[in-house]
Amino acid sequence: MASENTALKTVLNELVETLKDGERGYSEALTDVKDTDLKDIFKKYALQRDGYLTELENAMHNLNLHPEESKESKTDSIVGTAHRAWINIKAVVTGNDRHAILAECERGEDYAKKAYEKASQAQGIPSDIKAIIDKQFSGIKEAHDTIRNLRDSSK
Repeated sequence: MASENTALKTVLNELVETLKDGERGYSEALTDVKDTDLKDIFKKYALQRDGYLTELENAMHNLNLHPEESKESKTDSIVGTAHRAWINIKAVVTGNDRHAILAECERGEDYAKKAYEKASQAQGIPSDIKAIIDKQFSGIKEAHDTIRNLRDSSK
């Protein structure tokens, strides 16, 4: 049971870090972006990630699993990659190139999608947690597709 809990905690911690990065990325982007429609979309997705984070952390606490504080040494994991995916958002937003901003956001969304795919295929996840992951994954895919479509139409 202990190793199952460890595996579950690892999967959930990756999602927690992915959500934190997404929320931070969108919050940073909406602060500096000039286009009102993008501000609204970025705010929506920052709030979405924040809500998902609360939901996931509550579920973890109910199982007596506690989210880890992020460690920068996780550069080999999806978490490290996701963090790097959002690092460029600040530089891109200050250039105010709509296509480049959306391309950076889509990169972050790609990593979020990968993290959720991995979590959704993980073995031994309790059904109530699996239901949360699947519901959130659906929202992540919808956000990804919205950002991709906006990027494609901004060329």
